[in-house]
Amino acid sequence: MILLGVNIDHCATLRQARYRDAAGAEGGAVEPDPVAFAAAAERAGADGITVHLREDRRHIQDRDVWRLRESVTTRLNLEMACTPAMIALALKLKPEFVCIVPENRLEVTTEGGLDVVGNRDRVRECVAAMNAAGIKASLFIDPDAPQIDASAELGAPFVELHTGAYAHAYFTPQRAAEFDRLRRGCELARARGLTVNAGHGINYVNIAEVRTLPHLHELNIGHSIVSRAVFTGVDEAVREMKRLMNLPANHANSRE
Repeated sequence: MILLGVNIDHCATLRQARYRDAAGAEGGAVEPDPVAFAAAAERAGADGITVHLREDRRHIQDRDVWRLRESVTTRLNLEMACTPAMIALALKLKPEFVCIVPENRLEVTTEGGLDVVGNRDRVRECVAAMNAAGIKASLFIDPDAPQIDASAELGAPFVELHTGAYAHAYFTPQRAAEFDRLRRGCELARARGLTVNAGHGINYVNIAEVRTLPHLHELNIGHSIVSRAVFTGVDEAVREMKRLMNLPANHANSRE
């Protein structure tokens, strides 16, 4: 069974659109509460909660991650930049997992994989600190051989393959090539001893193909689930995604 990590960042995006200048992250008129969203996702079958505390605090706030640490009953996965400040925070927070991601202050959401090859020393230091603290580290990378090889060499137990290029190409002629790139990335990562997660841009349509990638351990999905929850509620949005992720291999999905 492929596990589902529900990313709650965009619940916080909705809150910040109205209450970015509020004194606190919850209480009073401040809504919606991403911590309540996380609890509902867990009740619906989420295997973990993923949250990205960005350096510019554009959506998730510090108070959110500490409340999540106190309340999450599955596993907390902290997405974080590879900086001294975020390393220090993670070591205090002690989530079960961290996923080391790139950050660009001009982007709306993470637009590409971490350049492990070009930042070996920084990434090595971060992975070593997490390993020493008993926190499982994952590197969010593009499905390319040099990045996968470097991730294994630096001692990361997990990689999360960036599925964004595939998602953007889904309705174009480049879809097959991007899917094959992901497939080859999964195979290589497994051969290098890495546990393979994936995420970014996965939705209720492309999941029919994504779920057929080899060796998948977990998918981290946020925007699509938050969007679906607007219409169906959190419970149905999470349950439906998890069902679609784990259909029998020979199941013909009418949406494909």
